[in-house]
Amino acid sequence: MSALEQRLQSALDSRASRQMLRALDPSPPSSSTLVDFSSNDYLSFSRSTVLRQKLVDVVNDDATPLYGPPSSRLLDGNTPLHASLERRLAAFFAAPSALLFNSGFDANVGLWTCLPGPDDWIIFDALVHASMHDGMRASRVPRQRRRAFRHNRVESLERVLVDIVERDVGVRKGEKSVWVGVESLYSMDGDLAPLPDMVEVLERLLPRGNGHMVVDEAHSSGLYGPRGRGLVSALELERRITVRVHTFGKAMACSGAAVLASPLIRHFLVNYARPLIYSTVSTHLSALAVSKSLEMLEEGKSDEPAAHVHALAVRLVSRLSSLLPPASSVSLPPHLSSIITSSSTATAAPHPPTSPIVPLLTPSPRPLAAFLRTRGFLARPITYPTVPRGEERLRVCLHAGNTQREVDGLCEAVAEWVRRGERGVGHDELVALRSAEPLQAKL
Repeated sequence: MSALEQRLQSALDSRASRQMLRALDPSPPSSSTLVDFSSNDYLSFSRSTVLRQKLVDVVNDDATPLYGPPSSRLLDGNTPLHASLERRLAAFFAAPSALLFNSGFDANVGLWTCLPGPDDWIIFDALVHASMHDGMRASRVPRQRRRAFRHNRVESLERVLVDIVERDVGVRKGEKSVWVGVESLYSMDGDLAPLPDMVEVLERLLPRGNGHMVVDEAHSSGLYGPRGRGLVSALELERRITVRVHTFGKAMACSGAAVLASPLIRHFLVNYARPLIYSTVSTHLSALAVSKSLEMLEEGKSDEPAAHVHALAVRLVSRLSSLLPPASSVSLPPHLSSIITSSSTATAAPHPPTSPIVPLLTPSPRPLAAFLRTRGFLARPITYPTVPRGEERLRVCLHAGNTQREVDGLCEAVAEWVRRGERGVGHDELVALRSAEPLQAKL
């Protein structure tokens, strides 16, 4: 074995010994009979016959190019289709302009790498996505001017901002910018950011307009706001947020992302965002798929599915709250206790307090996930390093295609696991539990 092979194998062996080894699932939900409580297909658009027909119709048009262009956007890739899609996205999301990226990861890395200047400050929620962290680390802002605040704690954000304002005269004079990175809906905890309070603090402490909030709406697209425009639109904060990132790979069942910002920021990204400059543009077929999914939102075809998802969330939280004993090995996080167990919660204004992501906290997420498979349900275990040690959980993702009966069945299976424990599981189930792949969900 070469030195390279020894190093790689040693690293993998070390991760395996700590039960941190990631592996590709040999039986994804699309090829199984398991009920999907795992994917990010929140609106179940990937199975929509209406969306399928929309795409088939445009694909069957002989005048419609499907493949290529085999070039970057700045060379031969700035096609009329991509440009028109950006204009539609900007209009739909009530943004001054939009810029397409091949993924949400690319969008976050691209904008965080180049927008903050070397004398600026970066503040971020401690639980933001890995792509934000990668972009921030690659930015021109030195480590000592990159500060985290406690997750969703407005008072923590305020303390960090006050400290920066007091110590940096350039910030006080408005000569330096402060960039604040948050998500509207967090993928691990399933909780919503208190955006109005955060914006108020930022504007109050930086009255010269040098505070800039960047909101990643990856998980809220399609589920909140008019026609699924996201949490920022639901709260009517479009004009007070500097940059929004909407991705297409979750509720919209496509791939890619759009950065929504001013035309000046868009022009700057075109010149400095390396993931855009040095990547081949998405194919015509991919852009067509996004345009047809966007058409579904424009026509209001996300309204009913989104309402159903929020109603299922209320049912799931309510059922689990009643089935799980107080000192259970599986518990719901505290923020879910505020959800009122009634159907009116799903339509609360200005947006539902629920989310499609419901984490079940447990020190044994992998055995629980494997047990649920034996009962016909697919939900993913989330362990370190995806989440901090001691915060392991099973993540349940709800979809418009799920039924109340499926949600009830999942709750009963979780309660059965708690009641029986591994000692009460039969031989065949134990084999399934112990042979289960150590799956790891992405951030």
